[in-house]
Amino acid sequence: MRCVNQVKWTETLSFRLGTLGALVADQYAEALDAHDLKPKHVGLLGVLDSGLAASQLEVAKLMRVAPSLVVSLADRLESMGAIERLRDPTDRRRQILSLTDKGRELLADCTDKALVLDAKLAAELSPPQQAALSEALGHLAASYGLPVRG
Repeated sequence: MRCVNQVKWTETLSFRLGTLGALVADQYAEALDAHDLKPKHVGLLGVLDSGLAASQLEVAKLMRVAPSLVVSLADRLESMGAIERLRDPTDRRRQILSLTDKGRELLADCTDKALVLDAKLAAELSPPQQAALSEALGHLAASYGLPVRG
């Protein structure tokens, strides 16, 4: 079955966002190599900083990853002194994760690296185009239930 409008697959929003997303994700991962971290480590730091989740299970649900991945990510961040794990006093089976001062500094540095990439990515856009892109991506992210700050 063919599409009536004959749009090329390279012109679809799905292809363009996916391809650009993969390129930018690779560039961000390369920037994080200095800390020996992956983007999901930064995602975990960001979730803890936002206060949206604290237990490993809550973090996994919010990040849409397996709880075992959160354990692995947390192990690495804990070994760096970026987070602390505490037993929940009301439920000893539950691990509560919290960001340390070192973790906040690490998140700030990783955010700075992302901002450098943002500037590079948006360099060809006018200020109104940059604002429109930011608004559109924020709207799409919110519609998929992703945490968005406005």
